[in-house]
Amino acid sequence: MYATVAARHGLHDIPVEALNRQFAAAWRNLSTFDYTRSEWFNLVNQTFLGLTQTPLNEHLFSDLYRRFERAEAWRIFDDVLPTLKSLISVGLKLGIISNWDERLRPLLRDLNLDGYFRTIVISSEVGACKPSAKIFQQTALALELPPGSILHVGDSPTMDVGGAIASGFQSLLLARDEIPKTGQLSTLLALQTRSIMAAPPSPPE
Repeated sequence: MYATVAARHGLHDIPVEALNRQFAAAWRNLSTFDYTRSEWFNLVNQTFLGLTQTPLNEHLFSDLYRRFERAEAWRIFDDVLPTLKSLISVGLKLGIISNWDERLRPLLRDLNLDGYFRTIVISSEVGACKPSAKIFQQTALALELPPGSILHVGDSPTMDVGGAIASGFQSLLLARDEIPKTGQLSTLLALQTRSIMAAPPSPPE
């Protein structure tokens, strides 16, 4: 997508592999990231660094920024919808804790995902990113649940698992395409069995 948008701005034949490599390196080298527009600009600038004759301009960045606020830029993993429907069916409260920006709410709405969640807590709105306890505490308050009764699932050992456990939550690491170890899931579908086992029994008729 970076290469496609760049081509619309006259920057043709930028190698996709180089963009992927430089984005991954720039993301890996971040010491902090607060998900503001200026932070995204710096990250995208690092991604294009050395691959173009001129520095990243605001018009190209704005085009890219808007591209990723649209549903067609994203793909929903196959295990997401079945799992959400299963968890809702047993009466669990679901929430999102996300290090993201103002584009997330409309994006989730366009993807028809927002309706599954009781609350959506976004770092740019709370003023704190995972693994800060503040964003987890805000979620517990919104769900009206004690932290110890909430299971947080995420794909970052530090941001998700570390932050959740330090805040008193339960946590599991989502490690897709790996053989799951203790405390890990390779697919969200595994949550269906866990949730059904944990759900309170129905009252007798």
